[in-house]
Amino acid sequence: MSASEVKSRPAGAGQAGLEPHEQLGRSFKAAMAAVRRLRGRETHSPDGLSDAQYSLLFGLREHEQLSLGELAVAADLSAATATEMLDPLAASGLVRRERSERDRRVVLISLTDRGRRLTEERRARFEPRWRAALAEFSDAELLTAAAVLDRMRAMFDELRSER
Repeated sequence: MSASEVKSRPAGAGQAGLEPHEQLGRSFKAAMAAVRRLRGRETHSPDGLSDAQYSLLFGLREHEQLSLGELAVAADLSAATATEMLDPLAASGLVRRERSERDRRVVLISLTDRGRRLTEERRARFEPRWRAALAEFSDAELLTAAAVLDRMRAMFDELRSER
């Protein structure tokens, strides 16, 4: 078997004797490692933005405005990290910050037209790959996978809160 065949094979595939939950665990760890490798290589994309900065922009994509705390949660970042990342995004004209009319202590963040265009362009580049990678699975299988991942996220969040 070639190296490329091994890399493209699911981590849990062909592991005789493993229980399904063990196969899932191996596949999950392999997927997380692949994401880490991607983020490590893609410190900055050709447009000069990091993966984490895109996370912030995508966090805003479906909302007109978000507070800093809401944006940090949507982007899966700490509030401190989100705050630090906003200055260059605002300076680049990708996001705007303004004080809330209801509570002047709250800063609301939104995408500019330029920021929205950039996120839509990136989404258009990646969505066909995402759909192709999942095309052989039924809607029911994808919903089951989503439920499994949601349960895993909840378990990891619970473990984090116990520390």
